[in-house]
Amino acid sequence: MNKPILLVVDDDAQVLAAVRRDLRSRYRESYTVVSASSGEEALTTIRELKARGDSLAMVISDQRMPGMHGTEVLTRSRDVYPLARRALLTAYSDIDAAIKAINEAHLDHYLSKPWDPPEERLFPVVDDLLDAWQAEYLPEAKGLRLVGHQWSPRSHAIKDFLASNLIPYRWLDITRNQDARVLLDAAGVGADELPALFFEDGSVLRSPDPGQVAERLEHRSSIRSGVIT
Repeated sequence: MNKPILLVVDDDAQVLAAVRRDLRSRYRESYTVVSASSGEEALTTIRELKARGDSLAMVISDQRMPGMHGTEVLTRSRDVYPLARRALLTAYSDIDAAIKAINEAHLDHYLSKPWDPPEERLFPVVDDLLDAWQAEYLPEAKGLRLVGHQWSPRSHAIKDFLASNLIPYRWLDITRNQDARVLLDAAGVGADELPALFFEDGSVLRSPDPGQVAERLEHRSSIRSGVIT
């Protein structure tokens, strides 16, 4: 199983490297630290993580960045990973923005620059937030995930194909599973493209037939008419 993700966002390369270094020094055994140099890159990364079925434990974002401020990054990340903890990295002059973000982005904490020594000013905060996240989160669905409508003939065709070939998958009913809609939105899949089959690498087949699924799974040579030979 992949480790949960800690995502750090900052347009300053030196600050980004420093936060990444400090987090990895303490949390690398249990978490993977990923970085982004802009708000737009961060949201793209978050959508990719969702499509792959990775768990996002925390987002730490700088406030003042070109194009998209940290408060917007944290607010929009909540739409995809509502349980992920959110912390804003701010200079003293941005404290007002941090306080505002507590309400707008459901901010969990703000960290002031500089955070040295991290043993006193960074790690205790992150420890507490990760403990709270661990107490609430449910693992993301991994592996093959099929999203569709329960009574759709096309969905049933894919389900029957996977089941008859003993290929494990998880079924997500768009009308009953709240995470199904989030997954579709993160991947940019429209309602007219269902069913959608998500793979562990984050790729997706939109409205496929069994033949397309077989080809994608590289079983074309051994599967004929839906039966493994």
